[in-house]
Amino acid sequence: MSQNCRDHSLLSDPTTGAQPTSGNARPTPLDRRRWLRILAAGGIASLGWGGRGWNGLAVADDEGAPDEVADQAESPEGAEGASDPALLEYRDPKVQRYRCGLVLETGSANCRGIVSTFPIPREWPEQQVKLVEQSVDPVFASSLQVRELDGLVSQVVMRAGGVPAGSTAEATFTFELTRSRIVAPPSVAGLSAPRRPGRELRQYLISSPYIDPGSARIRVAVREIEAVLAESQTREAAVDSQDWKRIETIYDWVREKVAYVEGDIKTADEALKDGTGDCEELTSVFVAICRAMRIPARMVHVLMHCYPEFYLEDADGQGHWFPCQVAGTRQFGSMEEYRPILQKGDRFKTPEQSLQRYVAEYFRAAAVQGGKPKPRFVQEILE
Repeated sequence: MSQNCRDHSLLSDPTTGAQPTSGNARPTPLDRRRWLRILAAGGIASLGWGGRGWNGLAVADDEGAPDEVADQAESPEGAEGASDPALLEYRDPKVQRYRCGLVLETGSANCRGIVSTFPIPREWPEQQVKLVEQSVDPVFASSLQVRELDGLVSQVVMRAGGVPAGSTAEATFTFELTRSRIVAPPSVAGLSAPRRPGRELRQYLISSPYIDPGSARIRVAVREIEAVLAESQTREAAVDSQDWKRIETIYDWVREKVAYVEGDIKTADEALKDGTGDCEELTSVFVAICRAMRIPARMVHVLMHCYPEFYLEDADGQGHWFPCQVAGTRQFGSMEEYRPILQKGDRFKTPEQSLQRYVAEYFRAAAVQGGKPKPRFVQEILE
């Protein structure tokens, strides 16, 4: 089982005090995710599940205008990230229901110019998504859209001209998620890091918030790992995949050097300096070192936790993303995880705000009179 990290996925707006709900978990204190407060929606593209629109909701294009959903949705992994089912196996699927959305209680406040966004689960090879229930008040119904950020994050975006005092307005959605565990490939022969990564992969080789592959301590870590690899190669016969061995050495090195200790968010460099961190920092350190060694890697955000994935190509040039559990029990190339996947990636740009590591919930009222509204984000697994 994996560690249960602090909840990086929930956010409250600093001007309204919107508080999240995550099942039975306690809301995360604001100061533990202060860096996530600058958040808004953006980066729009077409989206569909299984080639169909999302229960009639409009899907926005690059200019923000509704567009038709393509008859055949593209693989969420993208052209360079599609996984070959003959190499990666997805077993023992588990079905669960996941509810997310916004419940706005205005109290004595009259609210105008409301904008709110929240992420919704999307399909991945190990996760299938089906909308089974929704509760949307008329004040939000006409403006609902689904947005996609970089093919990695899906959001509901909604606006309301005004919600009067004494009102409760809701927009919540319940999804049936079928999540499978990932089994490591029986053979890693022929797997290697891409020699000429294309445009889609380059974002997984550069810096992102809290992950700097070029920092001083990351460079020192790379030299130490390369020394370990050089020593092991003099003692051992050649392995089937040198790059798989390189990444596994990175994995073991990070787990040895960074102890699991919960605390405030910090950079990969700071985690190496302190020698401590939780799932956020352990994942950041692993991703940073992989990128410094020219191996594409990214974060995977699940409910209350995160872990990394790394990218290798087979002998035919087909790319595959492999997971590993840096914080928790040893899982390399496999994943015994059933919590909903919320997002993959760690570098998101939006028109309204700066570069972001994680795209979380957002609420804003342009004008509030007579009190303070209480927007509450819901994010929970239903029993």
